[in-house]
Amino acid sequence: MLIQPLASLTDLVLGLVSLILWPRLPRDVEGARYWRAAFAWAGATALIGAVYHGFLTGRPTIGEVTWAVMSTMVVVVMSYLLAAAVVQVLGPSRAIVFWPLRLVGFVAYGIIAATGHPSIMAIMYCESVTMACVIGLWVWAWWRGHPSGGAMLVAIGVSIVGALFRLIPGASDVLHIDPDSAYHLGQIVGMVLLARAVARSPRVEALPGASSAADAAAAS
Repeated sequence: MLIQPLASLTDLVLGLVSLILWPRLPRDVEGARYWRAAFAWAGATALIGAVYHGFLTGRPTIGEVTWAVMSTMVVVVMSYLLAAAVVQVLGPSRAIVFWPLRLVGFVAYGIIAATGHPSIMAIMYCESVTMACVIGLWVWAWWRGHPSGGAMLVAIGVSIVGALFRLIPGASDVLHIDPDSAYHLGQIVGMVLLARAVARSPRVEALPGASSAADAAAAS
């Protein structure tokens, strides 16, 4: 028997959806490797979450360690999302400007997790600067007419709404499910919308090997 059946199953679906979308993301957009890494890490995190909700939650030591690892992986996902946003919106040469801010949040949460106090609220506090940077970059990109700017903001907005179901007491009652399951459902929709937004991003015209690949395709 699963300890938290719905939370476990919705996390499983989130993980599978993320991993199904991962290889389908375009490889010829700026920051492609960061987008793909974000989806891969998000999928792995959700699958671990499915095991946690199903079998480990409430168990001392192993459950706490699993939660600490899982929540730290969420911070890694945020790192890749920031890197992808910076590269796509500002260009690869500007990425170094944001890494000191990224490092502050990552180190802060690493200390919190190592001292046995990992939580969603801790992630929110430590990652607030990172999230503000991501949102700010895409607002600026949308304002300047970036092809995927609006779609990115919608995807981020849906994910934030999903997180609010978990953070605001009683919010998930609207859906008649527990907060974790509501959060997972919001993230599933958010990941699908994010993948569609990435697909709308401008293509890089000259990727290594692109010409040879095109020639081979034409010859066949």
